[in-house]
Amino acid sequence: MAGAFDQLNERMLIARCQAGDHVAFEEIVARYQPRLTFYVRKLVRNSGTVDDLLQDIWLDVFRSFGKLADPAAFPAWIYRIARDRAYRQFRRPREPTAIDAAQLATPTDEESFSPEEIEDVYKCMDALTDEHREVLVLRFLEDMSYDDIAAVTRCNVGTVRSRLHYAKAALRAAINRRHLR
Repeated sequence: MAGAFDQLNERMLIARCQAGDHVAFEEIVARYQPRLTFYVRKLVRNSGTVDDLLQDIWLDVFRSFGKLADPAAFPAWIYRIARDRAYRQFRRPREPTAIDAAQLATPTDEESFSPEEIEDVYKCMDALTDEHREVLVLRFLEDMSYDDIAAVTRCNVGTVRSRLHYAKAALRAAINRRHLR
């Protein structure tokens, strides 16, 4: 029931944002900032530019709220804006960055992995292609449906499923290589 309440609450916040409520916008930013920061950091892999890029993304979101027809589509919509902004500004090769696992932790998370294991997974994700890393983040960290991932990445659902299949295989291989060292 809490999930349905959270969804309803978020939709109301989005409606308030569309009506120009700055307090509601600040709450949306507070909800999405940590996860969006991780996603953008994975796309650009240059932590020195992430803060500036996030400001641009939030400005784009604020300016475009009127274009969002369905509040339920907000998560896919905001990640699409972030992806487009990141790809426009950062198409050049990038350096790996350190991962701040604390950004992803929430008080309700049940930890079934040690912090070292989690850090290993994040480091192994850096070895993946951009497409594979992106679908893993959207599916498993953002808990998006295949349809939402397809909307974010602008590809069909079959491509999303294929990328996810190969991304999981590549991540398993990277983890195995890391443990063989």
